[in-house]
Amino acid sequence: MTDRIGELLLRERLITPEQLKKAIEEQKKSGGRLGFNLTKLGFITEKDLTAFLSRQYGIPTIDLSSQEIDHEIIKLIPEDVAQKYQVIPISRTGSTLVMAMADPSNIFAIDDIKFLTGYNVEPLVASDAAIKAAIEKLYETPEMGLEGVLTEFDEGEMEVIKEEEEVDITDLKKAVEDAPVVKLVNLILTDAIKRGASDIHIEPYEKHFRVRYRIDGILLEVMKPPMKLKNAIVSRIKIMSNLDIAERRLPQDGRIKLKLSKNKEMDYRVSVLPTLFGEKVVLRLLDKSNLQLDMTKLGFEEKALKDFMTAIHKPWGIVLVTGPTGSGKTTTLYSALSELNKISENISTAEDPVEFNLMGINQVQMHEDIGLNFAASLRSFLRQDPDIIMVGEIRDYETAEIAIKAALTGHMVLSTLHTNDAPSTVNRLLNMGIEPFLVSSSCNLILAQRLARKICKECKVKLPIAEKVLIDLGVAPQEAKKMECSKGSGCAVCGGTGYKGRIALYEVMPFTESIKEFVLNGASTAEIKRAAIKDGMKSLRMSGVTKVAEGVTTIEEILRVTMAD
Repeated sequence: MTDRIGELLLRERLITPEQLKKAIEEQKKSGGRLGFNLTKLGFITEKDLTAFLSRQYGIPTIDLSSQEIDHEIIKLIPEDVAQKYQVIPISRTGSTLVMAMADPSNIFAIDDIKFLTGYNVEPLVASDAAIKAAIEKLYETPEMGLEGVLTEFDEGEMEVIKEEEEVDITDLKKAVEDAPVVKLVNLILTDAIKRGASDIHIEPYEKHFRVRYRIDGILLEVMKPPMKLKNAIVSRIKIMSNLDIAERRLPQDGRIKLKLSKNKEMDYRVSVLPTLFGEKVVLRLLDKSNLQLDMTKLGFEEKALKDFMTAIHKPWGIVLVTGPTGSGKTTTLYSALSELNKISENISTAEDPVEFNLMGINQVQMHEDIGLNFAASLRSFLRQDPDIIMVGEIRDYETAEIAIKAALTGHMVLSTLHTNDAPSTVNRLLNMGIEPFLVSSSCNLILAQRLARKICKECKVKLPIAEKVLIDLGVAPQEAKKMECSKGSGCAVCGGTGYKGRIALYEVMPFTESIKEFVLNGASTAEIKRAAIKDGMKSLRMSGVTKVAEGVTTIEEILRVTMAD
């Protein structure tokens, strides 16, 4: 956008000179048009900018999100031209081409497109972000898009297989090798990476077949391939992960390793589960390049991080990380191992499965079918002269007993448990059959965690909140008066959700002398929690409130992922 737009916005007092100066600096630094940078920095909304341009040039605005644009019209303007001038062709009537433009005053763009297409150009105003999103969506290469892949697929080539019928493996293998099926599976796997998904769910139902991605902890439906493709898609994934395509009655687990552009590798952990109407496939994306091992960036508050670091650096003892599946326990454990990983330390891990390969650490994959479980691995580790041991999960008395005895005989042990909060972990260990004196003498620290979605930085706005809401959340009345809250209004960057990325909430409970005393005396979870808070522990809800006050997340997110104290 030209400098003239900046001057006009100043004259209309829609922005201040300081804001214009900052936007020009941002434009020099990261590129893009001036209007785009003004909206990105939050100095003017996209709606206000397009309305202003519409008034200024006497040109109507257009909402691209509600437009169905013919693919033949899109072909009139090549993608590089659309990117260069930030334009999208909308429709053609006779010799006139109707076109959405971010800058309707760009005469060079209009002349170039007139020369290129041979049509007169009738401009309409649309926001930069809307045009960017439309270019991304509409210029997707047909062979990579779902629509393009599915148009290549001849519906007569495959029949729906009844669940009770025997499957002809030869025919299925042929169908799996069909170009549309291969392309569609590749699209699903790569599109999930682009969208920042953590899991892919491929689910068959009686009359529907759908694909969902888990993005920032929330499942979103992304496509509904035809039912005829159901068996071919599942079998293609099974072949890629070296599973048996003839076995359709039992669960199977495997792994896919993909080599992407720029030598980037992506691992997918594959789980196949037979359901009533076919096999459901869940793929967990394991992107080593996105693995955050810097503990200072995980979401720890200062005291919590200090307590955790102190506990893992002790010469022996056990540190437990607790929380439900998908709460980020593995990342926290890997961060701790990365911190402890020195040439002088012998580190062994028993994992099911091994999610990431870490240099300098001896990682062992569990195989229950041959008797290699956590307990068996732990026994072997103790004969391997270990300094630090990590056990993927304490599931039973046998594993818990060996882990605690290892912690009491001069080893640092890290592990996970599935419990709701830190204090309830003590009773979970006692219920497994571990004696209270063993728990109190071996445990250094218990950490509980959850993942909350972060507010999108591009569309973050301040939000007035009633004091009563904050007090109900657990905020002290005097704090509630001065506390500010934020939310994401929704933009192209966050897909309209208002959230982008996640941050961990931590409840860190070091075993102080008072906590040990309570454990030995058989205290209840509530009593242990009260004692821990008295000793300075922040509960998950308190940690969430701190993140709300810092403008990192929203009240809705905290209510979704934490329980009231």
